[in-house]
Amino acid sequence: MNFDLEEHLRKEHKRTAFSQYLREIVYGGNDGIVTTFAVVAGFAGAQRDPATSAVPVVSVLLFGLANLFADGLSMSLGSFLSIRADQDVYRNERAKEHHEIIHSTQSEFDETVEILKRQKFGEADAQAIAKLYQKNETYWTEFMMTDELQMTNPENEKPVSIALATFGAFIFFGFIPLVPYVLRLKQGNLFEISVLFTAAALIFLGFFRAIVARQRMLRGIIETLIVGGSAAGVAYLVGSFFRI
Repeated sequence: MNFDLEEHLRKEHKRTAFSQYLREIVYGGNDGIVTTFAVVAGFAGAQRDPATSAVPVVSVLLFGLANLFADGLSMSLGSFLSIRADQDVYRNERAKEHHEIIHSTQSEFDETVEILKRQKFGEADAQAIAKLYQKNETYWTEFMMTDELQMTNPENEKPVSIALATFGAFIFFGFIPLVPYVLRLKQGNLFEISVLFTAAALIFLGFFRAIVARQRMLRGIIETLIVGGSAAGVAYLVGSFFRI
């Protein structure tokens, strides 16, 4: 009976778009929330009387939206460039490693045996495995990249898709702290309402992270709240040093 690997991966290890880009969504979302809340908190902290409207709503929106889109674009482009750079470094190191396998075969063979022995293989097994690797230079090269150089292969990462996922998450979550100012909610102090919206955004991000990563719900929410809340608190504290 032939084993259908593709069918197995599709049924047992299928990854959704959300799980594939969870790192970028969480990273971009958390940074977006903190970035825009920092603007709101900075203005609120700088006011002499937080209950008053010393700072015009339009100023908060102007600076908030400017930071939201500028930082979101900068962050996504930074992700794009860093992944491309990582891929270039990996390709260069792999070419060098492949060259050594071809032209310094015995030396690489001895290195492979030593690496395998450090991974608790006996001498005989290490020799046998190394000889098998010699039959497949491509696989041998990848083994040396992972186990000798401790480099993970970034070639399957998609820089454009990752940049878009980062930007989208940054804009979506980062806009939430500004919603009270956009809607001009008058049921209370706009900053206090923004704090509630910010907390809700962090809770939702933590909930989303826990669902996609299949981790404990409470852990995902608490970790996200602590990390994002700490950064938001610092933003308000800094703003309070510059009362207007």
